[in-house]
Amino acid sequence: MTAGPTEIADSRRRRRALGMAAVLCAAGAALAFWLLRGEGPAAGPTIGERLVALRAERAALQARADGAARIELLSSFRSTGLLSDALAARYEADRERAFDSLPVARRQAFVEIDAVNAALRDAIERPGPGARFAVSRVVGPIGGELERLAAHDDTPVILSYGPAFVPPRRATGELMLAPGTPPPPPADSALRLDTRRGQAEGAASSPTVPRYAPSFAASGAEDPPVEIEIVGLRLAPANGPPPVLSVGAWRGEAAVAPERLRFSVPRGAFPTDVARTSFAVGTLALRRASRTVTFQLLFTVLPDKPGSFALDQRVRTTVPESNTLVSPEILARAGNGETRTVRRCFDPPPGWRFDRDKRRVVIVERLGWLNDIPDETMNGGSVEFVPEDSPGQICLAVVARPVTKTARTATIGRFEATLVRDRPVEQVVQSGVRALDWNESVRVPIEPGMVEWKLYVRLFDEIVREYEGKPDSGAASAGMPFLSISSDAGGRALVLRADPAAVP
Repeated sequence: MTAGPTEIADSRRRRRALGMAAVLCAAGAALAFWLLRGEGPAAGPTIGERLVALRAERAALQARADGAARIELLSSFRSTGLLSDALAARYEADRERAFDSLPVARRQAFVEIDAVNAALRDAIERPGPGARFAVSRVVGPIGGELERLAAHDDTPVILSYGPAFVPPRRATGELMLAPGTPPPPPADSALRLDTRRGQAEGAASSPTVPRYAPSFAASGAEDPPVEIEIVGLRLAPANGPPPVLSVGAWRGEAAVAPERLRFSVPRGAFPTDVARTSFAVGTLALRRASRTVTFQLLFTVLPDKPGSFALDQRVRTTVPESNTLVSPEILARAGNGETRTVRRCFDPPPGWRFDRDKRRVVIVERLGWLNDIPDETMNGGSVEFVPEDSPGQICLAVVARPVTKTARTATIGRFEATLVRDRPVEQVVQSGVRALDWNESVRVPIEPGMVEWKLYVRLFDEIVREYEGKPDSGAASAGMPFLSISSDAGGRALVLRADPAAVP
């Protein structure tokens, strides 16, 4: 029995439905597999792990920074910190998401931070102009990344903040030392302001007395607060709690202005070293909805003492030196009734000159003969100085002159003169190690006859520089932050000024 047309059509419809169902099942299984794979553990680091690594690396680099790096690389540290904190605020809700799942364009900010960190690491390990230039070159795009975040996102972004450097304290503990409390000794590598040597170990030291603040004039002035201003976007949401800044044990709320936050922080909240710069970190907390966003603000705190210096001068002076010159004897002989003059000129030895006030003629012998009978009275000759042929000479005339027409004569003469010259003498005049002062300039007199000087500066107990110059070269350019080197109007002194406002 053969099937009819209706049964054949039904069979075809059933096969088509079964095929469609199989395709849908396969598609559903593939979709389920993809979703389960996406929810599983990430093969690479998460966004949160990358953010934690960036912050940890930045903290490690800041801890390794020396005195020069805390000044010269501060702006690079701050720019990198602002971008990494802005990224942390942006991806707070996606911390568990795989970092590789981010689009390439959004990963670029992380790449740029890594490049800056690598350049900072190289500048800390091998400091020099080339390393600093490399840092400045790679840190340039950071500002553009911050601007893109500010323009295309709704998370808070800090664009800049200040000041970069916290000024030194006005009054320090060392200036108010109690009698009998000696200051701690400086490190062996430091320039020492105490020039005494050979003091026996354990010997009693002289009691310490206040240098600038005696008991009847104790200062009651306090350091002015540090005014911090933060510029950014979306820092203070409407109807929300004000942002809070924490520095050390101090905590205060912001004075909010359009796109700005202002804090007045007591100077004592910043930890300060007596002789070295130090990093201080303030934490800005912003409350947004149900979470808190934090930013770390980096400052370099200037120490109480700016440093020390020493000036060596090579001075050339002249010392008068004298000697006596006895000239050769000169003979003048004349026949019967004749007068004879012998004139001779003498030059001083090279490098010497005659003292015109200390010379004399000497008549060694005056001889005369009358009818071959010796009679010195028959000689009326002389020995005398006469005008010289050229400047600086001594000319002598020896004259034999008979007193009668029948007498013969002979005269022997010479001169004695004092020779003088200025002998050059060189010596080194050392100023000794002297302290720089934040409050006033330090003047070091320039010695008369100075032909060369060399200046040694130790700034903040870690940055060492040497300068040299000559009288006609003027003062050297310091090339150091917070320090200027100049000479006074008459060139009689070298002036060094440590200025906390002269930020690099």
